[in-house]
Amino acid sequence: MVKYSWNAINSKFAYSQVMGKKLTLYFDTSVFNFAFADDTPDRKTITLKLIDDVKTNKYDVYISEVVLREIREAQREKARKLMNLINEIQPFELKFDSECYELAYEYVKRGIIPNKYEDDAFHIAVASVNDLDAIISWNFKHIVKLKTKKEVSGTNLLMGYKEIEIYSPMEVIEND
Repeated sequence: MVKYSWNAINSKFAYSQVMGKKLTLYFDTSVFNFAFADDTPDRKTITLKLIDDVKTNKYDVYISEVVLREIREAQREKARKLMNLINEIQPFELKFDSECYELAYEYVKRGIIPNKYEDDAFHIAVASVNDLDAIISWNFKHIVKLKTKKEVSGTNLLMGYKEIEIYSPMEVIEND
């Protein structure tokens, strides 16, 4: 198994582009939310840059039923904007099946993700089960943090899945 350093995603991105393989990225709901976050202009700008990269076919982007459910639960106008953005970039939709649920339950059982925030475990599990390259999220409380990255990787290996990379959009965009 290949081990990656802290800055390895940039190397992995460069390698993938040279080899002609697009990276497969799972966007959790926070990525779409920050495309409209006028109260955090820096994160909005970074998110829009990442979305522009997706529109130019730089990455294959995936979402799940969990993302769509979370969007449906938003206020009507916000949900409309988020769905329009999803329709614009046309991510691949992954099903959340019993295998995903079992892995997500393991994350919760091990205390990696609090039970109250099980949707965060669902996002990680669906990306892991479907063998994607990375999860992209602005959720620094439960997803994009060292403890989660380490413990998810260990749990994935114990459960027969590969380690999954977890990054914020800030770590994915290429600075021109």
